[in-house]
Amino acid sequence: MGLTFLMGVSVISPAGGGEPLKITVSILPQKYFVEKIGGDRVEISVMVLPGSNPATYEPKPRQMVNLTQSKLYFAIGVPFESTWLKKLAQASPQMRIVPTQAGIEKIPMKTIHSHHGNEEGPAPGTGARDPHIWLSPPLVIVQARNILNALLEADPGNRGLYEANYKRFIMELAELDLKIARLFSERSADRRFMVYHPAWGYFAKTYGLVQVAVEAEGKQPTPKALQRLIGEARRDGIKAVFVQPQFSTKSAETIAHAIGGRVIVADPLAPDWEKNLLQVAEEFASALK
Repeated sequence: MGLTFLMGVSVISPAGGGEPLKITVSILPQKYFVEKIGGDRVEISVMVLPGSNPATYEPKPRQMVNLTQSKLYFAIGVPFESTWLKKLAQASPQMRIVPTQAGIEKIPMKTIHSHHGNEEGPAPGTGARDPHIWLSPPLVIVQARNILNALLEADPGNRGLYEANYKRFIMELAELDLKIARLFSERSADRRFMVYHPAWGYFAKTYGLVQVAVEAEGKQPTPKALQRLIGEARRDGIKAVFVQPQFSTKSAETIAHAIGGRVIVADPLAPDWEKNLLQVAEEFASALK
């Protein structure tokens, strides 16, 4: 199977004939990135299915079987990979695992709320690093380069196609970055936004914002912490709490009710990555007014 498959991809003509390259990615936004560069030369399977949480995900038996046909696995550094990547590699020795986060310096997860100044710091002693590198266009540019390099190595016969698609994608990313930067360029004071799960740290860092997180280390806030967050939201004039579909919204709803605000869904794992990121950025900008 492996030999036939490898032969199938090694004789692809410049016109794009032959079998597509079978690829597995960890999360839906990566499917968007790989399709942008690979076009119809790639066939992509996604590990973390819609509605699932990348922190706790366990691959299904059928997915493990499908992996035996994948030539590349694009990792991104989400928590389930630390448990599963070694097992996936053992189950599918012909598959190359590509860390698309290579070259990106990860920031600590923002989990503690400071009463002084504007910054939230990491929980002491945890050393947890934020995996959500796909939510900042400049960091996606780094990931795109890693994806391109792996595709060129796996399928050199389609270099021209991949490079042309990559250049187009980089232009789109630069344009999106400018659009989002403009949304926040006139904000001088109100730059704090409240989220349930601290997924938007890189986004906040890129555009000069501060995320205030409700959840800490996957745990619901204590009643005391909840009261503090409500006080903080009132003090800062926060009128919205952003939640994502993969987590419970109960605490967010409690805070929103107490401050006379609303709960807004901001999904970091939406499949139409660009459209979603711009939409979330507009929601953030609107909530800061």
